[in-house]
Amino acid sequence: MKSHFLPLVACMSIVLAAPAAAQPYSARQTGDIVRLEDTKSQTVVSVITSAGNMVYEMKFKGQDVLRFPYGSIDDFRAKPGGVGIPFMGPWMNRLDQQAFYANGKKYNFDMELGNVRGAIPLHGFLTTSPGWKVVEAKADGKSAWVTSRLEFYRYPMWMKQWPFAHVVEITQRLQEGVLEVRTRIENMSAEPMPVMIGFHSAFKLTDSTRNDWTISVGANTHWILTADLLPTGETEPIEKRIPNHLSAALKDFDFDDVFSDMVRDAAGWATMTIKGKSQALDVLIGPNYPAMVIFSPNPNTPPRAGAQAPVPGAPAPDRNYICFEAMAGITDAPNLAEKGLYKELQSVPPGKTWEASFRVRPRGF
Repeated sequence: MKSHFLPLVACMSIVLAAPAAAQPYSARQTGDIVRLEDTKSQTVVSVITSAGNMVYEMKFKGQDVLRFPYGSIDDFRAKPGGVGIPFMGPWMNRLDQQAFYANGKKYNFDMELGNVRGAIPLHGFLTTSPGWKVVEAKADGKSAWVTSRLEFYRYPMWMKQWPFAHVVEITQRLQEGVLEVRTRIENMSAEPMPVMIGFHSAFKLTDSTRNDWTISVGANTHWILTADLLPTGETEPIEKRIPNHLSAALKDFDFDDVFSDMVRDAAGWATMTIKGKSQALDVLIGPNYPAMVIFSPNPNTPPRAGAQAPVPGAPAPDRNYICFEAMAGITDAPNLAEKGLYKELQSVPPGKTWEASFRVRPRGF
C-alpha cells in the first residue's frame, strides 16, 4: 500500500506547491489618480480624474512619452493646463465666431459667463473639468482599464453655451503596451447633436530631440487656413504641405495644420508616427475620427500669424513635442458645414450614441 500511495502524495504536494501565475495587469485608484499597469510590457498609464479625466503620464520602460512640463502632479493641480492627452469639448480647436450652427439654427455664446473666451473661441471649456466620476477601474488577465463619466446636462453654465443634453463616457484601456482611448457620447436631447470633440494629445521621445525626429502622416488632404488658422474651405494634396509625408524631417516644419481624408488600413485605422534614434510612437485613429490637427511649433522659426504670443520675460518653452490631435471633424466644422464648405460633419441622433477610439503604441524602447 505504501509503495502505491507515497508517489501519489509526492505528486500532489508538487502540484499544490506550484505558484499561481502572476497577474500582469492592475488598475489602482488613489484619490483622483488612477494608475493602469502592464508589467509584461513595463507600461504605466496615469489618469487624473479631477482635472479633465486627463492621461498625464504614459511610461514605457520608465520613459514617459507624454508632454508634462510640470515638476509634480501637485504643481499641475495648482495651475492645470492642456498637457498629456486632454479631452476637449464640446468643440475642439477654433470656431470662426462666438457662435455655432446646429440643425440650421445659430446658437450664440453668452460671453458674460466667462467659460467661452475670445473672438475666435478655442477648445471648448471642458479641458480641466473636475466633473468626471469614475464608473470602474479594473483589470483582468487581458487588460487594465478605467471608465469615467461626465454628465454634461447637469451643469447650467455649460448647457447655456451648448444646449444639447448629453453624457460623455471615456474608457482608457492598457493592453499589451498599447493605450486605447474610447469615447462614447449619449445624446439625451430631442434634436441631433453635432459632434466636434477631440483630444489635443502631446507626445515626445526621450532618445533624441525634435531636430532628430521624422514623422509619417497617414492622410491625403491638407486644408488651406486663414491667418487666424481657420479653414477657408479650400484643400490641397498633402504633398503640397509635406512633400515626403511618409518620412519627413520634423525640423523642417512649423506645424499648426489640419489634415483629413485619412489613409486607413483594412480595419479602418489611420496611423501617424514619430521616430527618433531608436524609439518610435504610433498614434492610430479609428474610423469616426475623420480629421487630424498636427501641432508642433518649430523653435527655429518665428510664430505663425494667429499663434499665441509668448509671455514677455518668460523662459523659452520646450518645443520637444508634437501633437497628433484626433478630431471628430475639422476645425470650425459646424460653421463650415452651415456654409456648405464641409460635408463630413457628424451628429448623434436623439437618444442614440456615438463612439470613437484612438490608440497610442510605443516601439523601440
